[in-house]
Amino acid sequence: MDLDARVEAWASLQLIPGLSTRALFTLLKAFGGPVELRAASRESLTRFVPVDLAEAIRRGPDPAQLERTMKWLGAPDRWLIAWDDTHYPAALLTLPDPPAAFCYVGRRELLNRPTLAIVGSRNATPQGIEHAEAFAAALSDAGLTIISGLALGIDAAAHRGGLAGASSSIAVVGTGLDRVYPPANRDLAKRLAEEGGLLSEFALGTPPLPANFPQRNRIISGLARGVLVIEATLNSGSLITARLAADQGREVFAIPGSIDSPFSKGSHRLIRDGAKLVETAVDVLEELGLGAQARTEAGAPDRRGSPAAAGAAGRVLAALGYELAGIDVLTARTGLPTEAIAAALVELELSGQVAPLPGGNYQRLR
Repeated sequence: MDLDARVEAWASLQLIPGLSTRALFTLLKAFGGPVELRAASRESLTRFVPVDLAEAIRRGPDPAQLERTMKWLGAPDRWLIAWDDTHYPAALLTLPDPPAAFCYVGRRELLNRPTLAIVGSRNATPQGIEHAEAFAAALSDAGLTIISGLALGIDAAAHRGGLAGASSSIAVVGTGLDRVYPPANRDLAKRLAEEGGLLSEFALGTPPLPANFPQRNRIISGLARGVLVIEATLNSGSLITARLAADQGREVFAIPGSIDSPFSKGSHRLIRDGAKLVETAVDVLEELGLGAQARTEAGAPDRRGSPAAAGAAGRVLAALGYELAGIDVLTARTGLPTEAIAAALVELELSGQVAPLPGGNYQRLR
């Protein structure tokens, strides 16, 4: 990006320890802008903030950290976007605590397009991964940029689906943008930087501290018109994002699952608490008032694929249904010997119709 005094002033303010969003807003109102604030005297600053904070502002940030940030911002398609920037997302300005500034890599035009957040379990089932990719791709093709948090499982699948569609995807992360967490998503982060976007309000070098992730969740929900939860346990961070969305006046959607699966418990609680139950991408689009394009540009997740199973494999698939079950349960349901059940499951797994899960259970995919 083009670096000027304004960008350097915003970068400096972002790096001053103890300068809260509330205090910064008060100071900017008083002094008129980031450059004027950085030039303000200690005496004038103490009219609005405590002496120790006024002194911290006068000292400025660590010079090495500021130099590192400015060097990082000098590379192509890297931006510092602040309240007074035309690219600052209008949706975030409706929040009670919007970030004063954030770093961004990628396509800035995506920041003010219609968006939907998709979140869920890091330890997702194969069916959950399939749902996340399919819903994200359909919703992206229907004009919604997909927002998520770059975590393993549902988040990563949602990003892949969003990138596959027409409206791409943005990741909101809980580290500095010079880091990728988790490291397993490095290639995905590179794709997002090139084809979508990566956003962080944290300074460069910030590690993946546990407290960062609930804080970044308010941006995930705040950017979006709604949040779709796909698989969540009762203690999932996805429920935090969903609660934040509800508090922010955004729509909350959830896909139901098996009553026996722990990955459905959080989604079912959300539905009981008023989240919209959805079965197809069209359900989401119609709830958001995009029904016309819903019928022409999106539909149910793609369930094309394997031919119908026959023989023992067909009996096992029918007995499995869409619940989780192990070999003992399938033996009892079908009356087939254990060896036949095991062989049928291998056949079904190879054809992409079932997937093994931890604990010896299997799940039907198609």
